[in-house]
Amino acid sequence: MEVQSLFPRYLLKGHLADAQLTGLLQLAEQVLADPRGTTDASVKLAGQLALQRELGPHFPAVAGLCADVILPACDRWISHVMEQQPPQGRGPWIPGRYGLQMIDVWLNVQRAGDYNPTHTHGGSFSGVLFLKVPPQITGERFDGQLCFHGPEEWHIQSFRTGMAHYVLPVPGEFYVFPAWQPHSVAPFRGEGERWSMAFNVAAVPRPVNQPAAAGLAVAAPGRADQAPPANVSLSIARPRPGGFG
Repeated sequence: MEVQSLFPRYLLKGHLADAQLTGLLQLAEQVLADPRGTTDASVKLAGQLALQRELGPHFPAVAGLCADVILPACDRWISHVMEQQPPQGRGPWIPGRYGLQMIDVWLNVQRAGDYNPTHTHGGSFSGVLFLKVPPQITGERFDGQLCFHGPEEWHIQSFRTGMAHYVLPVPGEFYVFPAWQPHSVAPFRGEGERWSMAFNVAAVPRPVNQPAAAGLAVAAPGRADQAPPANVSLSIARPRPGGFG
């Protein structure tokens, strides 16, 4: 006998190099030392957190993260999922027929009692990168964990255990997932701060007659010629952060 997964949802999990994690931690410390130097992101995000600040590509650590990690990770997710489909069913999601464009990146600071309610994002992909985690956040309980929600309520009596998937935050680990995937973050108790970076990415099909550049069909941050369509913002009235096209 063989047990198979039905209607799987795909998450991409990765690990940052130590040097890159160190650079992002230094950037977070710099931003938190003078929060006024960055834009407050809390007014347009769902999180009920102590601090949420916009990060742009003028920070070298952010530009490097986007180009070397985030965009290639989204491309890897597309490749994996499209390989599950027959060639005639892959639409524009084949190499050379689409581009990837950063929408925004922001820093989250969660303290005791803070939480992120169940929500989704705009664009095509979202993700989170963990920078710093208090020691009391462990796998022993749900405190401070990232939860991905299925299409139905979690209900153990009827074996709907696959309707919630919890991720223990570990510094240096990151996840990429479709922007429509509902997720939340539970509050935690005790001292310390939980630092993470979140991001949104748009996957943009190219016109059939538009030639593709050689190599990976991924736009570098700030490329105006591969800017996403106007409807990729998280809300109609939301201003797009400067520097991401």
